[in-house]
Amino acid sequence: MPIFIAADHRGFDLKNKLIEYLQEKNIRIEDFGNYQYEPEDDYPDFAKKVSQAVSQNPQESLGIVICGSGIGVSIAANRNKGISCGLGFDENQIKHGRENDHINILALPSDYIDFEKAKKIIDAFLDGKPKMEKKYLRRMEKLNS
Repeated sequence: MPIFIAADHRGFDLKNKLIEYLQEKNIRIEDFGNYQYEPEDDYPDFAKKVSQAVSQNPQESLGIVICGSGIGVSIAANRNKGISCGLGFDENQIKHGRENDHINILALPSDYIDFEKAKKIIDAFLDGKPKMEKKYLRRMEKLNS
């Protein structure tokens, strides 16, 4: 399962560290930028690339988007059909979001978490499996209608 990842200037350093971390775990990563630090770049550009990639095959791919607050990339990602992006501050919160709310993109707030916390949140995101019980599927159907 590929992981698509992208970040604006505020998430740039964290993204690069996370790519290295995920590659060390033999996880296939596709970096959608930014590829160099550009203080005037815009988070919607990067969130859109990741959400478009995930929406092409939402059952077989996941995404990670990063900006300073995590809010902007979360909003941008959620504007795409088939995307459920959750803003992560805690690994238990994101495990819940992955399992119960079927999030397929994780938004990280680089100004509010450090690399060690980001690793724990990502591990919870990747380890979580969407629950397929009737009530969870019903809720997802309501979101998609």
